[in-house]
Amino acid sequence: MIKTHDLTKKYGDLTAVDNVSFEIGSGEIVGLLGHNGAGKTTIMKMLTGYLEPSSGSVTIDDLDIAEQRIDVQAKIGYLAENCPVYPDMSVIGYLEYAAELRGLSESQSSPAIRYAIEKTKLADKAMQTINTLSRGYRQRVGVAQAILNKPEILILDEPTNGLDPTQIQQMREMIIELGRESTIILSTHIMQEVHAVCDRVLIIKDGRSALDSTLADLQKGRRLLLTSDQNPDSANRKISRIDGIRSISPLTNDGARYQYGLEMEDSDTPLDEAAAPVAKALIDMDFRIYALYPEKRDLDTVFREINSSDGDLNGGQVNAA
Repeated sequence: MIKTHDLTKKYGDLTAVDNVSFEIGSGEIVGLLGHNGAGKTTIMKMLTGYLEPSSGSVTIDDLDIAEQRIDVQAKIGYLAENCPVYPDMSVIGYLEYAAELRGLSESQSSPAIRYAIEKTKLADKAMQTINTLSRGYRQRVGVAQAILNKPEILILDEPTNGLDPTQIQQMREMIIELGRESTIILSTHIMQEVHAVCDRVLIIKDGRSALDSTLADLQKGRRLLLTSDQNPDSANRKISRIDGIRSISPLTNDGARYQYGLEMEDSDTPLDEAAAPVAKALIDMDFRIYALYPEKRDLDTVFREINSSDGDLNGGQVNAA
């Protein structure tokens, strides 16, 4: 459905997006996650044809956006950051205007507007002036214009930015509902957003792709976390003799208790079951064990690792999809 290859955008000496490649299949809800300034909005603008890449390519449904931009844009709905709408227009007046810009005929416009208002639950606000609406309802108006053409691809840039907790929950429910009909790319710097609505995450750091993974695959790590009384010299020497352990990494210590990451070899044995023989071996070697448990490798953990490292996770792009 969506393919980018070595997508790059430069502004003079500044490289905003640096050789980003990924593929997104039909029906996926994908979170584009990264700190403010990471390059997320620039990527989205290139996907919509609003910005021209410095190099690289974007193809959508086998159409090259550089050569068939109008055809590609007909398949896309786009909510830009900060929801640019005309505040002095009524909701329905603005949607009529947006439908005209979309090239919809009068006979096409009315059902399209009814569809968009129904999906975004704006019926009670349809005749109100946009500047009288709350931030949450203005965001709904932005989504409504984005789905007028029942797009195959819906691109949402920070859709919950500035919303209160209730409005955030309502927006997330709407995105999940819209995901039943469209492929969705959602830009955010909020990890809870990705957890709540996405199947997959692309993490962008300093304009580069740092991670591409389904949320389920993120939790398939093979590391046990051990807290013990053994100092690193003793622990390394003893633990290296235990079958099934690939490597040991010192993590933290307070001078009396030491925490280690024990990377286990690949196996079909669930990690919690693999912990039992490791615990027995440690006890046989006179370890005092304060804790031994599988690492919960969730999105928060991975995001911290990526953004605390000098480069991408594990020294290069991670693709776990």
